Amino acid sequence: MSMTDLRAIVEAAARSEGFEDVAIVRLEDFFAAQDGDYFSRWLDRGFAGEMNYLKGERAEKRRHPGMILEGARSAICVTLNYNTDAPRSVECRDPSCGWVSRYAWGSDYHDVLKKKLDGLLERMRSEIPGPFEARAYVDTGPILERALARQSPLGWVGKNTCLINERRGSWLFIGEILTTLEFPGNAATPAADRCGTCTRCIDACPTQAITEPRVLDATRCISYWTIEFKAEFPQEIAAGLGRHVFGCDICQDVCPWNRRAPATHLDEFQARAGLVNPPLEELAAMAEGDFREKFKNSPVRRLGFKRFQRNVRAAIANSTPES
Repeated sequence: MSMTDLRAIVEAAARSEGFEDVAIVRLEDFFAAQDGDYFSRWLDRGFAGEMNYLKGERAEKRRHPGMILEGARSAICVTLNYNTDAPRSVECRDPSCGWVSRYAWGSDYHDVLKKKLDGLLERMRSEIPGPFEARAYVDTGPILERALARQSPLGWVGKNTCLINERRGSWLFIGEILTTLEFPGNAATPAADRCGTCTRCIDACPTQAITEPRVLDATRCISYWTIEFKAEFPQEIAAGLGRHVFGCDICQDVCPWNRRAPATHLDEFQARAGLVNPPLEELAAMAEGDFREKFKNSPVRRLGFKRFQRNVRAAIANSTPES
């Protein structure tokens, strides 16, 4: 089988599973780009906070994909659009309402993408002759997803650290399959960086979490505090979280590349009732059983009831004008 045929099988299978874009990245190109060294420096600056799953042995695996899958030669990277027609967070100014990040309005993306990646891999195994090893990941394994994707035409890493596609904006989930399959030939041409002189994401961040272009200090980020941090908020932190109860979309909401980003047609990512600009008092009144039911199969449920309550309390405090 020619390499052209091999690529065609992978690309056709990916699109049949509903992925918007697919690209094949040679891992040798990833190593040459030194993204692993950049990641190490980011960790050394303490920007990962208490996200210990990014550190230690897992950090080494992110630097060296061969530690995840022995003999890995390539990464098949795919994207899936989760944008909707619902309003942006910067347009929702009702002080009685909170904000749930757009990516959590529908079903849990881990499950949706993993099912599609498994379908892609199943088709590859049925159509590609000869043995090969492969492993699929969706934001759960030690993979530098954006670093891999930026080595391809899928997009560039913007100043807000998100992967941005010229046609689709940044409302994209990324998935990948590491494989021992090799795709010789010319390396994929990375997308051009089109952020230019724009600094809207940096200027709009209310906590100055983007310390410089493409550098995010997670310990200042609203998403980190409302999703990753496990304890009660320090008072000075809680005051800066605004009305966010799960994540933050501000740096994407203000990005010019998202002005005309297309909306997804997938039912799984359509906004569930009551998750767009949800009334804070209703969220505060929820019992644990209500929480489990409302956020069934949602990324929010992974947070747990107690931490969700913590976030809602902080949002309510920040929504009340000082006397």
